[in-house]
Amino acid sequence: MRTLELDLLQTLTLAAVVYYAGVKLRQRIGLLDRLNIPSAVVGGLVFAALVFALRDRVVNFTLDTAAQPVLNVAFFTTIGMGASFALLRRGGIAVAVFLAFGVAACFVQNGVGMTLAWLLGEPPLLGVMAGSVTLVGGPATGLAFAPLFEAAGLDGAAVIAITAAVFGIVCGGLAGNPVGTALVRRHGLHARAYPRRELERELEFPVDFPPRELTVDVEREDSPVIRNLAVLALAMGLGSILSHYIQGAGLTLPAYIGAMIAASALRNLDEATGWLGIDENVMEFVGGIALNIFLVVALMDLKIWQLAGQALPLFVILAAQLVTTVLLAWFVSFRLMGRDYDSAVMASGFVGFVMGTTANAVANMRALVGRFGPAPRAFLVVPLVGAFFIDFANALVITLFVNWLR
Repeated sequence: MRTLELDLLQTLTLAAVVYYAGVKLRQRIGLLDRLNIPSAVVGGLVFAALVFALRDRVVNFTLDTAAQPVLNVAFFTTIGMGASFALLRRGGIAVAVFLAFGVAACFVQNGVGMTLAWLLGEPPLLGVMAGSVTLVGGPATGLAFAPLFEAAGLDGAAVIAITAAVFGIVCGGLAGNPVGTALVRRHGLHARAYPRRELERELEFPVDFPPRELTVDVEREDSPVIRNLAVLALAMGLGSILSHYIQGAGLTLPAYIGAMIAASALRNLDEATGWLGIDENVMEFVGGIALNIFLVVALMDLKIWQLAGQALPLFVILAAQLVTTVLLAWFVSFRLMGRDYDSAVMASGFVGFVMGTTANAVANMRALVGRFGPAPRAFLVVPLVGAFFIDFANALVITLFVNWLR
């Protein structure tokens, strides 16, 4: 059987083509766009399915994935740049409470997954992978932790990760809006009548949706993009040193943890001194590029056939996770955040980002406010937690579970 071997440059070139194909498919298939399935995931899964169909029949593919670790660390370093203590303080008690609840949900998801995996005769690591790793974390976190799970004994961790992540994104998009709608109707809730100026003032902070347009002055050597790339590289370098010392202490963790911690330290140093000039939009732009290339390359190398034998237990665990998340949103999130209209909107957002992504959460909440009226507190709290803090906290939770179960 012929094997087509691609070097690093050819792999990255193909990744660019596959990503663009995913963009076009998402534009043409409205359901993919409504469910917020990332273009990188769409294109990568289509290519992985094609590789599976051709495997051992027409041609086999071998890809050079050497760029994955650097891209992975770069993306999560930009996530660390968003972990600002000043933002957390300015967000108020509601942000702190919702973040604490989100972290608790990570533990609940992992506990549910491990328990069901044990009952089904599967390794507990399967339950964790089908828990906060891929549901709260999404496909990027799942694929980042896959090598550690493989090394710990979970065969086919990468394909399990992407299967669980896509399941979560779809369900997070489908279930969040019905939960919020049912809460609004059951409790007879109504949006508060906001004066225009007050509404605009409350919706302005702290996350821009959509973010302001990024302009790049290519002729300046000290442009914000160049400066922020230098800061990003500094964080990655310091993080690698920190990760080395942490691993030397006997802890198992992905390479990006040290970089996230270093990035957070630099972000908070910059807020106190202004020395580094960190620009959130630039970091988001660079992180988006790194994430999309990482996801596409990882999915192109996905070995779908490794899922055989674990599909049924995985589906059972994921179905239980969906039920658990809906119950948490209905009985805990809504009550914890105040039992009012904004709390109902936040409950729909909670389902979105705990099962899928922050994009799911925002889409769920936008659908509700378009129907029932504005909820500025929800749009302050949920995006701030989902976009900046929960990924950082979840990475630490996952590391705790991996070291416990190894």
